[in-house]
Amino acid sequence: MTSVVLFNAPQSTCSQRVRYALRAKGLAFEERRLDLFSGDQLRPEYLAINPNGVVPTLLHDGQPVTDSAVILEYLEDILPDVAPMRPAAPLAVARMRAMMRFIDEVPTPAVRVPSYNLAFLPHYQAMTEAEFQALCEAKPLRREFLRKMGRTGFAKADMDEALGRLARGVERMAIWLADGGGPWLMGPALSLADVSVMPVIVRMDDINLGYLWDGFPAVSAWLERLRATPAFRPTYYHGALLTEKYPHLADLRARAALAADAR
Repeated sequence: MTSVVLFNAPQSTCSQRVRYALRAKGLAFEERRLDLFSGDQLRPEYLAINPNGVVPTLLHDGQPVTDSAVILEYLEDILPDVAPMRPAAPLAVARMRAMMRFIDEVPTPAVRVPSYNLAFLPHYQAMTEAEFQALCEAKPLRREFLRKMGRTGFAKADMDEALGRLARGVERMAIWLADGGGPWLMGPALSLADVSVMPVIVRMDDINLGYLWDGFPAVSAWLERLRATPAFRPTYYHGALLTEKYPHLADLRARAALAADAR
Protein backbone atom coordinates (compact mmCIF):
# COMPACT_ATOMS: atom_id res chain seq x y z
CA MET A 1 0.00 0.00 0.00
CA THR A 2 1.29 3.46 -0.90
CA SER A 3 2.33 5.48 2.13
CA VAL A 4 2.06 9.28 2.09
CA VAL A 5 3.17 11.37 5.06
CA LEU A 6 3.08 15.16 5.16
CA PHE A 7 5.32 16.98 7.63
CA ASN A 8 3.89 20.47 7.90
CA ALA A 9 2.71 23.25 10.19
CA PRO A 10 -0.85 24.61 10.45
CA GLN A 11 -0.02 28.30 9.81
CA SER A 12 2.75 27.68 7.27
CA THR A 13 1.68 29.16 3.94
CA CYS A 14 3.80 26.66 2.02
CA SER A 15 2.21 23.82 3.99
CA GLN A 16 -1.25 25.15 3.17
CA ARG A 17 -0.53 24.87 -0.56
CA VAL A 18 0.31 21.20 -0.28
CA ARG A 19 -2.53 20.38 2.09
CA TYR A 20 -4.93 21.89 -0.42
CA ALA A 21 -3.53 19.87 -3.33
CA LEU A 22 -3.65 16.63 -1.35
CA ARG A 23 -7.25 17.29 -0.32
CA ALA A 24 -8.27 18.28 -3.83
CA LYS A 25 -6.87 15.02 -5.18
CA GLY A 26 -8.44 12.98 -2.39
CA LEU A 27 -5.10 11.38 -1.58
CA ALA A 28 -5.09 9.80 1.87
CA PHE A 29 -2.11 10.95 3.91
CA GLU A 30 -0.78 10.97 7.43
CA GLU A 31 -0.35 14.51 8.68
CA ARG A 32 2.47 15.20 11.11
CA ARG A 33 2.22 18.71 12.47
CA LEU A 34 5.45 20.33 13.54
CA ASP A 35 5.70 23.07 16.16
CA LEU A 36 8.05 25.50 14.46
CA PHE A 37 8.60 27.64 17.54
CA SER A 38 9.61 24.57 19.51
CA GLY A 39 12.18 23.84 16.80
CA ASP A 40 10.68 20.58 15.56
CA GLN A 41 11.90 21.41 12.04
CA LEU A 42 15.49 21.70 13.29
CA ARG A 43 15.66 18.36 15.06
CA PRO A 44 18.18 15.89 13.61
CA GLU A 45 15.51 13.38 12.61
CA TYR A 46 13.71 16.01 10.53
CA LEU A 47 16.87 17.51 9.06
CA ALA A 48 17.73 13.99 7.90
CA ILE A 49 14.79 14.16 5.46
CA ASN A 50 14.83 17.92 4.83
CA PRO A 51 18.24 19.51 5.44
CA ASN A 52 16.77 22.97 4.77
CA GLY A 53 14.89 22.77 8.06
CA VAL A 54 11.61 24.11 6.67
CA VAL A 55 8.14 22.74 6.00
CA PRO A 56 6.55 21.06 4.21
CA THR A 57 8.14 17.74 3.39
CA LEU A 58 6.23 14.95 1.69
CA LEU A 59 7.30 11.36 2.30
CA HIS A 60 6.07 9.07 -0.46
CA ASP A 61 6.83 5.44 0.32
CA GLY A 62 9.64 6.66 2.56
CA GLN A 63 11.21 8.94 -0.06
CA PRO A 64 11.26 12.69 0.74
CA VAL A 65 10.05 15.38 -1.63
CA THR A 66 10.81 18.91 -0.47
CA ASP A 67 9.82 22.48 -1.45
CA SER A 68 6.12 23.17 -1.79
CA ALA A 69 6.25 24.10 -5.50
CA VAL A 70 8.15 20.89 -6.25
CA ILE A 71 5.66 18.86 -4.21
CA LEU A 72 2.73 20.37 -6.12
CA GLU A 73 4.29 19.33 -9.41
CA TYR A 74 5.16 15.90 -8.01
CA LEU A 75 1.54 15.29 -7.07
CA GLU A 76 0.56 16.11 -10.65
CA ASP A 77 3.19 13.65 -11.88
CA ILE A 78 1.92 10.76 -9.78
CA LEU A 79 -1.81 11.58 -10.04
CA PRO A 80 -2.19 13.34 -13.40
CA ASP A 81 -5.77 12.20 -13.97
CA VAL A 82 -7.14 12.94 -10.50
CA ALA A 83 -8.40 16.53 -10.13
CA PRO A 84 -5.73 17.73 -12.58
CA MET A 85 -4.34 21.17 -11.80
CA ARG A 86 -1.75 21.33 -14.56
CA PRO A 87 -2.80 22.00 -18.18
CA ALA A 88 -1.93 19.52 -20.91
CA ALA A 89 -0.52 21.87 -23.56
CA PRO A 90 3.22 22.56 -23.13
CA LEU A 91 2.82 26.30 -23.71
CA ALA A 92 0.08 26.47 -21.09
CA VAL A 93 2.30 24.55 -18.65
CA ALA A 94 5.11 27.01 -19.31
CA ARG A 95 2.77 29.92 -18.66
CA MET A 96 1.58 28.35 -15.42
CA ARG A 97 5.14 27.78 -14.24
CA ALA A 98 6.04 31.39 -15.05
CA MET A 99 3.11 32.46 -12.86
CA MET A 100 4.31 30.21 -10.05
CA ARG A 101 7.83 31.64 -10.36
CA PHE A 102 6.50 35.19 -10.04
CA ILE A 103 4.37 34.18 -7.05
CA ASP A 104 7.34 32.57 -5.32
CA GLU A 105 9.66 35.51 -5.99
CA VAL A 106 7.37 38.50 -5.33
CA PRO A 107 4.30 38.11 -3.06
CA THR A 108 5.23 34.91 -1.21
CA PRO A 109 8.42 36.20 0.47
CA ALA A 110 6.83 39.63 0.92
CA VAL A 111 3.95 38.35 3.04
CA ARG A 112 6.43 36.97 5.57
CA VAL A 113 7.44 40.49 6.61
CA PRO A 114 4.06 41.67 7.97
CA SER A 115 3.37 38.13 9.23
CA TYR A 116 6.51 38.13 11.36
CA ASN A 117 6.07 41.71 12.54
CA LEU A 118 2.41 41.30 13.49
CA ALA A 119 2.28 37.72 14.75
CA PHE A 120 5.64 36.09 15.39
CA LEU A 121 7.78 38.92 16.77
CA PRO A 122 6.73 38.44 20.43
CA HIS A 123 8.27 34.95 20.34
CA TYR A 124 11.64 36.44 19.49
CA GLN A 125 11.33 39.41 21.83
CA ALA A 126 10.98 36.97 24.72
CA MET A 127 14.44 35.54 23.94
CA THR A 128 17.78 36.81 25.10
CA GLU A 129 20.04 38.17 22.36
CA ALA A 130 22.24 35.08 22.66
CA GLU A 131 19.24 32.78 22.29
CA PHE A 132 18.03 34.71 19.27
CA GLN A 133 21.44 34.60 17.55
CA ALA A 134 21.68 30.87 18.24
CA LEU A 135 18.26 30.38 16.66
CA CYS A 136 19.28 32.40 13.60
CA GLU A 137 22.42 30.33 13.20
CA ALA A 138 20.35 27.13 13.34
CA LYS A 139 18.12 28.21 10.43
CA PRO A 140 19.56 26.97 7.11
CA LEU A 141 17.19 29.03 4.92
CA ARG A 142 15.84 31.78 7.20
CA ARG A 143 19.09 32.89 8.89
CA GLU A 144 19.52 36.23 7.08
CA PHE A 145 15.78 36.92 7.14
CA LEU A 146 15.63 36.61 10.93
CA ARG A 147 18.78 38.65 11.46
CA LYS A 148 17.35 41.45 9.33
CA MET A 149 14.19 41.40 11.44
CA GLY A 150 16.06 41.25 14.72
CA ARG A 151 14.27 41.29 18.06
CA THR A 152 12.70 44.68 17.37
CA GLY A 153 10.96 43.81 14.11
CA PHE A 154 11.33 44.90 10.54
CA ALA A 155 11.83 48.61 9.92
CA LYS A 156 9.14 50.74 8.28
CA ALA A 157 11.12 50.75 5.04
CA ASP A 158 11.06 46.95 4.98
CA MET A 159 7.33 46.91 5.69
CA ASP A 160 6.67 49.47 2.96
CA GLU A 161 8.70 47.45 0.48
CA ALA A 162 6.82 44.27 1.38
CA LEU A 163 3.45 45.98 1.00
CA GLY A 164 4.55 47.29 -2.40
CA ARG A 165 5.48 43.79 -3.51
CA LEU A 166 2.15 42.44 -2.26
CA ALA A 167 0.32 45.16 -4.18
CA ARG A 168 2.23 44.17 -7.32
CA GLY A 169 1.19 40.57 -6.75
CA VAL A 170 -2.47 41.55 -6.52
CA GLU A 171 -2.21 43.69 -9.66
CA ARG A 172 -0.61 40.81 -11.56
CA MET A 173 -3.38 38.47 -10.41
CA ALA A 174 -5.97 40.89 -11.75
CA ILE A 175 -4.18 40.95 -15.12
CA TRP A 176 -4.05 37.15 -15.26
CA LEU A 177 -7.75 36.89 -14.41
CA ALA A 178 -8.63 39.40 -17.13
CA ASP A 179 -6.36 37.81 -19.74
CA GLY A 180 -7.63 34.29 -19.06
CA GLY A 181 -11.27 35.30 -18.82
CA GLY A 182 -11.61 33.77 -15.35
CA PRO A 183 -12.87 32.47 -13.12
CA TRP A 184 -9.38 31.14 -12.30
CA LEU A 185 -5.95 32.55 -13.08
CA MET A 186 -5.58 30.50 -16.24
CA GLY A 187 -9.21 30.52 -17.29
CA PRO A 188 -11.99 28.01 -16.60
CA ALA A 189 -9.89 25.42 -14.72
CA LEU A 190 -8.19 25.82 -11.36
CA SER A 191 -4.44 25.34 -11.70
CA LEU A 192 -1.33 25.09 -9.56
CA ALA A 193 -0.93 28.84 -10.03
CA ASP A 194 -4.16 29.37 -8.06
CA VAL A 195 -3.02 26.96 -5.37
CA SER A 196 0.37 28.66 -5.17
CA VAL A 197 -0.97 32.15 -4.55
CA MET A 198 -3.90 31.03 -2.36
CA PRO A 199 -2.03 31.14 1.00
CA VAL A 200 -0.69 34.62 0.29
CA ILE A 201 -4.14 36.07 -0.39
CA VAL A 202 -5.73 34.22 2.53
CA ARG A 203 -2.94 35.46 4.84
CA MET A 204 -3.30 39.03 3.58
CA ASP A 205 -7.04 38.93 4.26
CA ASP A 206 -6.43 37.42 7.69
CA ILE A 207 -4.02 40.18 8.79
CA ASN A 208 -6.10 43.09 7.46
CA LEU A 209 -4.33 43.65 4.15
CA GLY A 210 -7.36 42.84 2.02
CA TYR A 211 -7.73 46.54 1.22
CA LEU A 212 -4.94 46.01 -1.32
CA TRP A 213 -7.49 44.49 -3.71
CA ASP A 214 -10.27 47.01 -3.09
CA GLY A 215 -9.80 48.23 -6.65
CA PHE A 216 -9.72 44.71 -8.08
CA PRO A 217 -13.12 43.05 -7.60
CA ALA A 218 -12.02 40.07 -9.70
CA VAL A 219 -9.44 39.18 -7.04
CA SER A 220 -12.06 39.40 -4.30
CA ALA A 221 -14.41 37.17 -6.32
CA TRP A 222 -11.54 34.73 -6.93
CA LEU A 223 -10.94 34.44 -3.18
CA GLU A 224 -14.59 33.77 -2.42
CA ARG A 225 -14.74 31.17 -5.19
CA LEU A 226 -11.67 29.44 -3.79
CA ARG A 227 -13.13 29.39 -0.29
CA ALA A 228 -16.16 27.58 -1.70
CA THR A 229 -14.11 24.71 -3.12
CA PRO A 230 -14.37 21.41 -1.18
CA ALA A 231 -10.64 21.28 -0.41
CA PHE A 232 -10.51 24.69 1.25
CA ARG A 233 -12.14 23.97 4.61
CA PRO A 234 -10.08 20.86 5.47
CA THR A 235 -6.96 22.77 4.43
CA TYR A 236 -7.76 25.68 6.72
CA TYR A 237 -8.83 23.74 9.78
CA HIS A 238 -9.09 25.66 13.04
CA GLY A 239 -5.71 27.03 14.00
CA ALA A 240 -4.48 27.43 10.43
CA LEU A 241 -5.21 31.17 10.39
CA LEU A 242 -3.02 33.54 12.37
CA THR A 243 -6.05 35.21 13.93
CA GLU A 244 -7.05 31.81 15.35
CA LYS A 245 -3.61 31.33 16.88
CA TYR A 246 -2.91 34.86 18.11
CA PRO A 247 -5.76 36.63 19.96
CA HIS A 248 -4.20 40.07 19.55
CA LEU A 249 -4.47 39.70 15.77
CA ALA A 250 -8.12 38.73 16.05
CA ASP A 251 -8.70 41.90 18.10
CA LEU A 252 -6.96 44.01 15.47
CA ARG A 253 -9.08 42.42 12.76
CA ALA A 254 -12.29 43.08 14.72
CA ARG A 255 -11.34 46.72 15.26
CA ALA A 256 -10.48 47.12 11.58
CA ALA A 257 -13.90 45.69 10.63
CA LEU A 258 -15.66 48.13 12.99
CA ALA A 259 -13.71 51.04 11.53
CA ALA A 260 -14.62 49.98 8.00
CA ASP A 261 -18.30 49.73 8.96
CA ALA A 262 -18.14 53.19 10.51
CA ARG A 263 -16.88 54.61 7.22
